[in-house]
Amino acid sequence: MYSARLDQLPPYPFARIDELKEEKEKQGVDLIDLGIGDPDLPTPPHIIDALCAAARDPANHHYPSYVGMSRFRTSVASWYRDRFQVSLDPENEVISLMGSKDGIAHIPEAFVDPGDYVLVPDPGYPVYRTSTLFAEGRIHIMPLRATHDFLPCLDDIPSPILRSAKLMFLNYPNNPTAAIAPREFFQEVVDFATDHEIVVVHDNAYSEVTFDGYHAPSFLESHGAKEVGVEMHSLSKTYNMTGWRIGMACGNAEILAGLKKVKTNVDSGVFNAVQIAASVALTGPQECVRKSSEIYEKRRNTLVQGLTEMGIECMIPKATFYLWVPVKNGLDFATRLLDEAGVVVTPGIGFGSCGRAYVRFAITRSLERIEQAIDRIRRVI
Repeated sequence: MYSARLDQLPPYPFARIDELKEEKEKQGVDLIDLGIGDPDLPTPPHIIDALCAAARDPANHHYPSYVGMSRFRTSVASWYRDRFQVSLDPENEVISLMGSKDGIAHIPEAFVDPGDYVLVPDPGYPVYRTSTLFAEGRIHIMPLRATHDFLPCLDDIPSPILRSAKLMFLNYPNNPTAAIAPREFFQEVVDFATDHEIVVVHDNAYSEVTFDGYHAPSFLESHGAKEVGVEMHSLSKTYNMTGWRIGMACGNAEILAGLKKVKTNVDSGVFNAVQIAASVALTGPQECVRKSSEIYEKRRNTLVQGLTEMGIECMIPKATFYLWVPVKNGLDFATRLLDEAGVVVTPGIGFGSCGRAYVRFAITRSLERIEQAIDRIRRVI
């Protein structure tokens, strides 16, 4: 019944976890879900107010632009200038997305022919893989290992692969490892992509969730970056707007034109009222962003301390709302926590084979719930 394309998709790695969750919920168990990367903090009120006002305007009740309203694209360009000192032409170097996942899912269709290679980080956001498979491309894994600070070793990619590689996905600050990339690495990527004529797609959705005074860079800050790539960004994590489905792709105009051709044929753009509210978010007061990070930082500190006291060591992240925790077997560990403690964490195997010996904790629950989770885990470890 189904297409061969669907048959290529890897088996769903969280099936057993989902089965256990459903069983526990039926039993009335109070589950503490530290598995989901969805902020529990509300969207700031001034953004909600802007949406409500825009939604009441009949002028916004029509099909939107495929590439986004001029107001939104100008707001994005202004935000990039103020935040990263990156100059963008809002007319041809910015397009709107229904969240960064939208751009990630569709960009291989514009540049990858059947049999072409896409360079994909492992562990990594699963859509990098699935979007490649839907474009009938071939996946070459770039392992992310603790011994190399969870950065890919570009020199390890074989020459035959590079000769037919069209696209490279990167993501820093990183999901799931919470690793960060130095500016020198991004410059290395630019030079590498220039030499091998590879399109770089940098997923920068977590740049504003940072701790300890760290400020995440943009890939587009690197010299020559706009010659070889684009950056996908999102308001989801920055302003707690995951359900709003609004993001942006920025950078090389020719690459964005290819993505635009795909999107023109598969969707009709983002609701204008959402774009107007997003513009208000980007150009308005940013204190809400800082406050969110402060909340996450307290949660991070509490969870790291609790795990450390149990003898579970983990990297203290400077960004994202994740902890990437090494264990003997991630799936077994996650299953045990769910079954015996009623605590949900994500097994690392779901992000690729290199994540097999890890689990991901998300600090997207209140401090009180995180403290409860620590107590429960302590009783079963």
